[in-house]
Amino acid sequence: MESFNTENEFIEWLRVKALDGDHRVKAGIGDDAAVLAFKRGYEVLLKSDMSIEGVHFKASLHPPRSVGHRALARSLSDIAAMGGTPKFALVAIALSTRSNHSWLKSFYHGLFALASRSGVAVVGGDTAAVSEATMVDLVVAGEVEPGRALLRSGARPGDAIYVSGWPGASALGLKLLMKRPRLSRGFLIPPRARTSAARVRTPFNPRHALQAHLYPEPRLALGRYLLKHRLASAAMDISDGISTDLGRLAEASGVGAVVQENLLPKPPNLRLRETDWLKRALHGGEDYELLFTVSHSKVPLVPRAFQGVPLQRIGEITKSQALRLVGQDGRERELEPGGYDHFRKA
Repeated sequence: MESFNTENEFIEWLRVKALDGDHRVKAGIGDDAAVLAFKRGYEVLLKSDMSIEGVHFKASLHPPRSVGHRALARSLSDIAAMGGTPKFALVAIALSTRSNHSWLKSFYHGLFALASRSGVAVVGGDTAAVSEATMVDLVVAGEVEPGRALLRSGARPGDAIYVSGWPGASALGLKLLMKRPRLSRGFLIPPRARTSAARVRTPFNPRHALQAHLYPEPRLALGRYLLKHRLASAAMDISDGISTDLGRLAEASGVGAVVQENLLPKPPNLRLRETDWLKRALHGGEDYELLFTVSHSKVPLVPRAFQGVPLQRIGEITKSQALRLVGQDGRERELEPGGYDHFRKA
């Protein structure tokens, strides 16, 4: 097993690993800063996210390859929500002395695999060793056409509310891992999702939930599709649960929303009580699906699925600055934010 005696040896290993002849990178890992070539006529998107052991992942549940994948996926999902195209990434990691070089290499293997599939060049960062928990700070730079970025602030009363995929799947995957941590062992990233709509009809099973949690797929192509066809009036990704993130979108737009409980997507053939799935769909978080609004006139243009990922209408934007949930019985009640909140947890 290859090991590193010094930080310079690790940086050299990382530089060689990341080197792929990308013409946009004029200077990358190993210099004082990255020198990147951007196109004219584009706006730059920058996003930073932290992944902290004990908060965003646990060594007992999440393999290092998954930790690397998830660390990058978090930022890529935000770029996707704005309809952007990711280009470069900076990775700073403070590695716990409880972890070894094998863990570090596997972490970067997971990160590089997703970066390669997403067209992202890793161009630098920083490393440190700490006695406490491992911490990762990841910055992604992307681009979008001037004035075209999808924002949270564009929703208007009467707009339809949509979500992609199966919100709640990641929370279910986490529950499975907590019951049986060994499920994550040997769980490798499956082949890239087929683009056929037939995938929508594939029975949902525990492996899908594990994949959604361990290796979430940022909806980059969907974000670009919504932007290209001018379908979304507002958009954001679901990282903290529909109930929390929809509230953020509504607040940014100065509107309210009504969600229909019976419209929330539930995977077919899933053996789970209705109330259990509803709770996860609304409050689960870490799904990294897209939540977006569409004006009434453009609703007929929204496909039922995009590249095999279902797009489900779940409600409507309202004038009243309140969030409401209409139950199966037709009764309306307040939709309180129940997703993850770092400050509420603190």
